[in-house]
Amino acid sequence: MAEKNYYEILGIDKKASEDEIKKAYRKLVRQYHPDVSKDPNADAKMGEINNAYETLKDSEKRAQYDMMLNNPFGGFGNGANNFSGFAGGGFGGSQGMSQEDLDEILRQFGGAGGSFGGFNQNSGFNRGNSFGFEDIFANFTGGGRSQQRQNSQNSMKGDDIHSDISVDLQASYQGATRKITLSIPVQTMSGTQYQDKTIEVKIPKGIAEGQKIRLAKQGNPSAYGAKNGDLYLTVKFQHNEREKVVGKDVFLTVDVAPWEAVFGGEITVTTPVGKVTVNVPKNSRTGTKLRLKGKGIPAKTAGDLFLQLNIVLPTLADDEHRSEEQLQAWRFLQDVYSDFTPNR
Repeated sequence: MAEKNYYEILGIDKKASEDEIKKAYRKLVRQYHPDVSKDPNADAKMGEINNAYETLKDSEKRAQYDMMLNNPFGGFGNGANNFSGFAGGGFGGSQGMSQEDLDEILRQFGGAGGSFGGFNQNSGFNRGNSFGFEDIFANFTGGGRSQQRQNSQNSMKGDDIHSDISVDLQASYQGATRKITLSIPVQTMSGTQYQDKTIEVKIPKGIAEGQKIRLAKQGNPSAYGAKNGDLYLTVKFQHNEREKVVGKDVFLTVDVAPWEAVFGGEITVTTPVGKVTVNVPKNSRTGTKLRLKGKGIPAKTAGDLFLQLNIVLPTLADDEHRSEEQLQAWRFLQDVYSDFTPNR
């Protein structure tokens, strides 16, 4: 019986895209994986499926394989689905293959002339020994069936998971540990189920918004027992309306009283780096920025912390007598600045 080619094994067209190849492979894995399939030949079928996918997913191997399908020597037939030169009777077969023909194939695929993988025309190929197409092709791509299957399983890890993690500025300044819960798909005999998984995440000091934290092997499980994928968490900062982060620089709005803005002087401010004392310049205006160099996100090259002044008015006291005194003070200011007109 003629062997199916790799396209037929995966049930796809020879012009199938990479996505179509991957989709067909995953569908077959769910059907024939020995852990879920009741087919007595599931293991053998998975070997064929893995061999086919290992070859067709790789553009170079696929190109070599397509050349083999279209090679005119040894009864391959121009793109035919059977390989009569390899089936059952080995190279001898009904059409046979001369040493010259074999050398020509080897030269096309970068092999040495005169022998192939330690075999030649006198080593048993013409003596009726069975030698399947996958076995000869394995010599072109490196390794036999079992090695290809093992390499495929080792390389096809589970899918990576991408998600966000929200942290406050304090975590970036000092480092922290956070716990997150993810819903992870798990393959069972009854199909795919989702289970909650709690993971402890270490937030490194100095991490900036938009950077990713990679947690190895915390992604989705492999479809056939290889290692899990990875989990990638993109950092998002939680901050209130008085805080703003631009790259590694932090902007913090600081309220000051009118007399502090007019007379200037020292004030104490609570910041992500703790309490700091700064000097307010005389005649400061709302929007004036005070720069604290190197007090931003503490990365390898630290950002800066900018204190943006915001002049606020005090509220009137609840006490009637005190309230009247305050109103008189504002009337006095109104008289003194009678010639002042704000920009509107």
